[in-house]
Amino acid sequence: MDFTKSRRLQPKFHALIPGGSHTYAKGDDQVPEFMPPYIVRGKGSHVWDADGNEFIEYGCGLRAVTLGHAYAPVVEAAARQMQSGSNFIRPATLELECAEALLGIVAGAEMVKFAKNGSDANNGALRLARAFTGRDMVAICQDHPFFSVDDWFMGSTPMNAGIPQAIQDLTVKFAYNNIESLKALFDRYPNRIAAVMLEAEKEREPVDRFLHEALRVTHEHGALFVLDEMITGFRWHLQGAQKFHDIVPDLSTFGKALANGFSLSALVGKREIMRLGGLDHDQPRVFLISTTHGAEGHAMAAAMETMRIYRTEPVIATLWQRGERLAKGLKAAARDHHLEDQVPFLGKPCCLVFGTRDAELKPSQPLRTVLLQELMKRGILASSLVVSYSHTEADIDRTVEAFHGALAVYRKALDEGLDRYLEGRPIKPVMRRLN
Repeated sequence: MDFTKSRRLQPKFHALIPGGSHTYAKGDDQVPEFMPPYIVRGKGSHVWDADGNEFIEYGCGLRAVTLGHAYAPVVEAAARQMQSGSNFIRPATLELECAEALLGIVAGAEMVKFAKNGSDANNGALRLARAFTGRDMVAICQDHPFFSVDDWFMGSTPMNAGIPQAIQDLTVKFAYNNIESLKALFDRYPNRIAAVMLEAEKEREPVDRFLHEALRVTHEHGALFVLDEMITGFRWHLQGAQKFHDIVPDLSTFGKALANGFSLSALVGKREIMRLGGLDHDQPRVFLISTTHGAEGHAMAAAMETMRIYRTEPVIATLWQRGERLAKGLKAAARDHHLEDQVPFLGKPCCLVFGTRDAELKPSQPLRTVLLQELMKRGILASSLVVSYSHTEADIDRTVEAFHGALAVYRKALDEGLDRYLEGRPIKPVMRRLN
């Protein structure tokens, strides 16, 4: 593949945009050095870059595009709403309709506040928890990589430059599937922790009723239990991973798949907590979430159409079926090259990821780069393996074939040395202290 035009665009991106991208996970340090595709358009499960290269794409807008790129019914719904305006001086009736639609899906959710991204929603959840409990700390799961761009979370990561130590000290971490680590935090910081925040699941399933035990321990110590469903929502189950795992959190946050890539997120939860952000109480006012564009019309229209499709078509069942076909084929390919341990395929079929390990089974960014570059040469853009409703069985089969070829090179890189197969510098983890 040729990337001449994309490589010409690259310095321009970096001259005008810090890091060359508005999302760190989309940065140049996340793709092979000489293969930096800049996307021009997408349709269904395919995207095309500035050089005309076509890829089957599995990032799905960082898991936000569940139906497919430029999915016609959703685009048409958004376009119709644009003809009636997108933002007004007072709430639009559409906001109530969208609230009713979402609350009609998420069991246990009684009120909703819309925003534009997951950070807004999670920030609001924490602010509510602090106001409701009168406490200042938050316990987050150390195995879940991202909750917010705000200081309370970023201060807990290696990218904490510019964040005061006093703020960093308010966030503490526990381990997934380790209830004792959560109990230890409550013991160490009695009457300090306002909320426990985690995803329901990533690559590992909860064991020994971990989620239910975490909820019990959280309530036992007077804190709120917050589930981040940015990724799991509308993938694990129509009603979220909370329904899949039969648990009702105090607050939960949704986004990404909510509007098939249009910018909309939501904080939902129990009325007694959510009402603190409203006008019908005599407690100190809580500045919950207030955004100029939080309820823009076309995003809400897109969300309503997306939710309608989820309710009337087998979207989630298809995600699981396509993912299972993909996982089965990829695991067979890895076995063919004796790479089952070096390249594991992890997570639920509806949201797969893959690991890249060296001969000693240690995570390897250089080997990950080799695999990505070989996949891109074969028309696959896949930093993860997230399927959409638009991925066909033919897409899946072509992807498995591409992995066969890419894994053959991975095997050679392991046996003969990376220098012979790695083109350019390795990719790097997003969360790191130095460039």
